[in-house]
Amino acid sequence: MEFDLSEIAYVPTTGVRRAHETPLVVASDETLEGYGRLVDDPRTFAIEIVRWPAQGWRPIDENSGNQGGITEGLFEFWWEAGTLYARNNAVGDSYLFGWSEWPEELGRPGAQAASRDRALIWRANYHPDGGQLFYPLHGESFVVPLALPGDDVTPEKFVTFWCDGTRGLYIHPSIWHGAVVPFDDHAELLDRQSRVHARVSVDFAKEFGCYLAAPLRQPIGATCLASAACASR
Repeated sequence: MEFDLSEIAYVPTTGVRRAHETPLVVASDETLEGYGRLVDDPRTFAIEIVRWPAQGWRPIDENSGNQGGITEGLFEFWWEAGTLYARNNAVGDSYLFGWSEWPEELGRPGAQAASRDRALIWRANYHPDGGQLFYPLHGESFVVPLALPGDDVTPEKFVTFWCDGTRGLYIHPSIWHGAVVPFDDHAELLDRQSRVHARVSVDFAKEFGCYLAAPLRQPIGATCLASAACASR
């Protein structure tokens, strides 16, 4: 897939050689409590919109401050030479989300091809203006690291959730999320979120001297019913 690196929304921070591996759990309505929920039908699922905050003691008028609405579109993800790229057509942004190996090692002459058993993620963000829905269009399985709200976030507060591709994943407003990481070489998800699309970010490499490592495997005891890449693991 064609990709122009000059179009990415953020230039990645690299140069660290430490990774914090997150715990891996199966996504369910029980494990996602506080983070979000699984979704069966994206057409009828309501996206939360957060009213614009008041600037002083006078409140925001009723029926105002939450009229930006919802945007939706195709969220494309693909692995190329050990690098995870993405394009969110709902908001018109492109990203370099992470790598399967230290980025300095990728493409080095004589280097062995690394197995794709984890994703090294350099940043995460949250959206204070609304929730976000990721719905796999072709049964793609994926993992995504999440953390509960709070600006004093650290790598240790993230948990990676494994989604088998049979249902969508919805996260509440202000939930920290790293990259959606597909098992397959290419994945297409329906994205629905607040049109405002405010982002608050954490740069793991710059702030903590490490990448966030999301395991690319099925949790022990999990059953995969969707994509071939997941079923083969």
